[in-house]
Amino acid sequence: MSPHESDGRVGAKLGSEPVSWLWRGFFWLAAAYNIVIGALGIVSPVASEDARIVGLLVACFGIIYMLVAINPRRYAATLWAGLIGKVGVVALLGPAAVGEGGDRMIAAILAGDALFAIGFLVFLLTNRED
Repeated sequence: MSPHESDGRVGAKLGSEPVSWLWRGFFWLAAAYNIVIGALGIVSPVASEDARIVGLLVACFGIIYMLVAINPRRYAATLWAGLIGKVGVVALLGPAAVGEGGDRMIAAILAGDALFAIGFLVFLLTNRED
């Protein structure tokens, strides 16, 4: 079998190589990360209504990353929205989180977002269908 033929696995696109289990694990981790952080934002007793809405949206992105984990080739393009969102959040909240009087918890979450953004970009640039 040539490297560009399907091996018959469910979810493998015909004519393409299956995505590594490491990438799938990375996307499952991204999904869990967003769902947990989003859920904590939703149920926090001190969260404002706006903060709860943000938590809901963060958790919804977790669902998107779960879909990518299940079928990375099919849903890879959705990672552009995740990449832009994560970079945007880091750019908007990062300076205050790491500055004088910054919140260490927010800084840690933003560091995670930055790492996932880098991973998304690497996947998008190295796993393109030609």
